[in-house]
Amino acid sequence: MKYLLALYILAIPLACSNDSGNESYAVSEMDAVALDMEVAESFKVQPQSDDAEVQEQKLIKESFLSFETQDLEESHKAVVSAISSNKGYIQDDSSNKGYNRVSRRIVARIPTTNFESTIDAIDDNVEYFDSKRITSRDVTEEFIDLEARLKAKRTLEERYLQLLSKAKNVKEILEIERELSSIREDIEAKQGRLNYLQNKVSLSTLTIEFYKVTTETGVTQSYGSKMWKAISSGFDGISMFFLGILYIWPFILLLILGAWLLRRWLKKRNKS
Repeated sequence: MKYLLALYILAIPLACSNDSGNESYAVSEMDAVALDMEVAESFKVQPQSDDAEVQEQKLIKESFLSFETQDLEESHKAVVSAISSNKGYIQDDSSNKGYNRVSRRIVARIPTTNFESTIDAIDDNVEYFDSKRITSRDVTEEFIDLEARLKAKRTLEERYLQLLSKAKNVKEILEIERELSSIREDIEAKQGRLNYLQNKVSLSTLTIEFYKVTTETGVTQSYGSKMWKAISSGFDGISMFFLGILYIWPFILLLILGAWLLRRWLKKRNKS
């Protein structure tokens, strides 16, 4: 009934244009808002009855695994094999080295249908996990709402395109195109959000971190090596000293000349 009401509202401007050729039937801003609300209302999701088909649940699944290993390369091969055998792909693969720890981090996207089997395949090669976290977020309601609103917006776009094809002057064309531009922006935004959710639902995210603890010790030097190093450093210090003197020899010459002149002046003064 609401859908028929929306069509009836659209038919009123068309009927008026047929009765009078001079009367404009362009949709005003208030009429456009009313039309938008009526069409959106007609596609509003109604509560499902017991006999209605149950909507497929939309879940975004994510997991984080962390464990210690004695062989980074073997663990890396096992993880990559588990991902590829379950039709997943690696989104990010990085390594890090600390003082006594070397680690690898893999971020993978796995088809949701193979999410649990991938974790089980990794679990088979790990004695225990330092951390194992699996989360899921239900976006079914948002998914249904976006689909309904997108359908309503596209229906509204079709109605305005019909009005645009029957516009008689520039003013009517500009008014309808302004409304169409706003509707298309809403359609693109909702379609983008829907595509994002669909990607997150169909491909789950799996993050795996594994590391190896290493023992690092400094090189021990003998006492004789330390003495020779000190002597070498002393020679280097003397070399730097003489090089410094060569850089400032003009100032040293001026100081010597000034001292000689001062001494000569003092001798003359004492004689007098």
